[in-house]
Amino acid sequence: MECVMHVVVIGAGVIGMSTAWALARDGHRVTVLEAGPEPATGTSHANGAQLSYSYVAPLANPGIWADLPKLLFGPGAAVRFRPGLDLQQYRWGLQFLRACNTDMARSTIQALLRLAFLSRDILTNAGDIAGLDFDHVQAGKLVVYSDAASLQAAAGLAQYQNTLGCQQQVLDRDGCLAREPALRHMGHRITGGIYTPDDAAGDPYKLCLGLAGLLGGHNGGVDFRFNTRVISLLRAGNRIGGVETEAGIVQGDAYVLAGGLDSRALALPIGIDLPIYPIKGYSFTLDVADEAEAPRVSITDYANKIVYARLGNRLRIAGMADIVGADHSLDSSRVQQLERQAGEAFKLPPGPRRAWCGLRPATPTGRPVLGASGLENLWLNVGHGALGFTLAFGSAAVIAALLGQREAPVPLADFALHAA
Repeated sequence: MECVMHVVVIGAGVIGMSTAWALARDGHRVTVLEAGPEPATGTSHANGAQLSYSYVAPLANPGIWADLPKLLFGPGAAVRFRPGLDLQQYRWGLQFLRACNTDMARSTIQALLRLAFLSRDILTNAGDIAGLDFDHVQAGKLVVYSDAASLQAAAGLAQYQNTLGCQQQVLDRDGCLAREPALRHMGHRITGGIYTPDDAAGDPYKLCLGLAGLLGGHNGGVDFRFNTRVISLLRAGNRIGGVETEAGIVQGDAYVLAGGLDSRALALPIGIDLPIYPIKGYSFTLDVADEAEAPRVSITDYANKIVYARLGNRLRIAGMADIVGADHSLDSSRVQQLERQAGEAFKLPPGPRRAWCGLRPATPTGRPVLGASGLENLWLNVGHGALGFTLAFGSAAVIAALLGQREAPVPLADFALHAA
């Protein structure tokens, strides 16, 4: 270890917690600042729970042009756009549309696959994490399609991704039902699917709680400061001199901004314009009552943009993409739509539905921003969108390598601020 430092990490979602883990393993003294009362109270709390290492294709892709009217204006549209007075919404939207071309999408897929595979290898092989209970299971992922055109396009993308190290299989309808018998209720509208055996699922909230126990106190020496809202980053020349919080100023040798959506507001006053905008997603979680009716394989219903992840004796169902600004309210109509569509796909048991919504911090291209900020001692780990859980440990490895003065494990240019 060339240089042991006191590193202040801002944010205790799955990105901040994985970063704290990687830095602590390198021997750094780590302080984590979090506004919530515990880890993962925001976007990481009840998201889709899939570890989609081979499904990283960005929302910004050339196919969006043909689907845009249906996605935005169709009945029960999975994507909803509500224009507001926020200029950042329109600016982000224009940057997003500029990224919807084949060259950019393929370049982004290559970059994200490298980061996802790195993340998979770290999470799979880390002995201390293996001992944590977060319902982690590698049962594969199956994306099912309801029309021949979508399946054909997906098969072409799978063929391309297999040249990049993926192991994806194209299945017909019968192959999908054989792989996951619980799909029989929606079998009448399945044309085929793409199956990836090495994708996984897990509960990011439980993972973050486990990491806090693993790293905190006398165990790992990480200082977790919950209920500590960050007010501002204190710039001193070309450095950060401290972090102003409601509990006072916290100082360190280096700082990592991993605060999800809040990162943009913290970065702007010190001259860093992060291209992040919130995309709201919804989920509900229910207890499994009948093993025969609940999928074991992680499922994505491509037509409805809904994901299903098995978490022990629970089933997490998530979807929707509302581009409506920083609105944290739970829209009951969207939850009802999600429940209705899920009920048409699977035989859901009666009982409580634990509904949730969260804001995904998305960049126009779908690439997170990792690495240098332009200030000497501030590092960025932000903008993961819907792939935060999938990319968390790879992103943390990048930050740890840079602070340890080692070569980054992926090309840094792929995740520079200008590339997002």
